[in-house]
Amino acid sequence: MIISLVLLQEKESCMDKIKTGLAAFGMSGQVFHAPFISTNPHFELTAITERSKELSKMKYPQSRIVRSFEELIGMEELELVVVNTPDSSHYEYARRALEAGKHVIVEKPFTTTVEEGEELVALAAEKGLTLSVYQNRRWDCDFLTVKEILDKGLLGRLVEFESTFPPVTGISSNLIPGKKPGRVAVA
Repeated sequence: MIISLVLLQEKESCMDKIKTGLAAFGMSGQVFHAPFISTNPHFELTAITERSKELSKMKYPQSRIVRSFEELIGMEELELVVVNTPDSSHYEYARRALEAGKHVIVEKPFTTTVEEGEELVALAAEKGLTLSVYQNRRWDCDFLTVKEILDKGLLGRLVEFESTFPPVTGISSNLIPGKKPGRVAVA
């Protein structure tokens, strides 16, 4: 998870943890966001949105379960909202969180149009808030290796790049029938 240094520096100066809320507790909330937030010393997993279930209660008993996005962004103490909901809701939820005065991290895709993205960036700037797109893969060894190869110019001019992410089980996509490994096209 990449957070703007401005937000972290601001919080480090007063040694408080960033009070963070998850907009959903589906696969990405359970596998990526909640584990990272709960183990990072700069964050507090303050609230988790679960409309009807209580899956998070056993693993994160210190976190408040809220039943709606409205309830989540209405929490005065909450500083950061992770928008990890279905793609079609990213723009609306990010906008509403920013309007409520919250810093926001949005899963990919950020928005469905350039105009929506530009509007969110302008709104965050106007309100002095941090807005970021979740980039969990950026520091993985495979990504860093590809970056190094490109930086060294070993492949020539890159015209297309496709990368796949295997299932959470950790099985290589090369071993899954019908799955193509990532590929690179060089001109």
